[in-house]
Amino acid sequence: MFFYLTTLSLQKFIKEDVPVLPDETPENERFLVTEAWKHSDFLCKNYILSGPEDDLYSVYSNMETSKELWIALEKKYKTENAGLKKFIAAKYLDYKMVDSKSIIIQVQELQVIIHDLLAEGISQINTFVEIINYVIITNIIFIESLVINEVFQVATMIEKLPPLWKDFKNYLKHKRKEMSLDDLIVRLRIEEDTKAAEKNGRGNSTIMRANIVEDAPQNNKKRKKPSGQKSNPSKKRFKENCYNYG
Repeated sequence: MFFYLTTLSLQKFIKEDVPVLPDETPENERFLVTEAWKHSDFLCKNYILSGPEDDLYSVYSNMETSKELWIALEKKYKTENAGLKKFIAAKYLDYKMVDSKSIIIQVQELQVIIHDLLAEGISQINTFVEIINYVIITNIIFIESLVINEVFQVATMIEKLPPLWKDFKNYLKHKRKEMSLDDLIVRLRIEEDTKAAEKNGRGNSTIMRANIVEDAPQNNKKRKKPSGQKSNPSKKRFKENCYNYG
């Protein structure tokens, strides 16, 4: 919003009040300057009001000047952001990857949390123990000059891999050469694609086997005889005397 107001040359109205003119200023000049300021301030205030959700318009529309409106919005949202500092490190520690979700998506979510840590100024933390101790002692995560180095980020992401990635996790942990964060993401993406291909292959082979069994000839099965029907039809008994032997 500040950038938008700057492009309109209205950013000064969120910091300035009505200009105070010297007493010797002519009345007509005083009127023109005041009216010009009110007009620009009116535009600035309503540009700001066009930003929030519609439901908030009635909450802030009663502010008389752009400066008053800007201060009210800063108090609201800066207070909310300050409250987030208490939970960022706990969120980082509690984050767990799951097998039911794409690894790359979860890595990106973890990167966002790390970015929030850096943005809030948490620095000089290189181990989980240091973070945990700080959380226990202060219950507020805010340390001045913070650097979470890349080695720590890589180790964290490897440690948070889900249960089905146990073998690959051990493989990564025993690699002697240190990996960059980008290298790790590439390896995870390749491994995830490989797992997906193997899963699809197993699914296709199962379907093919099922089709083969279903389409197999059933000639080896004996046909069930209809009930109540003899195997050989009964022949009529010869009731006359034998021609040769009587």
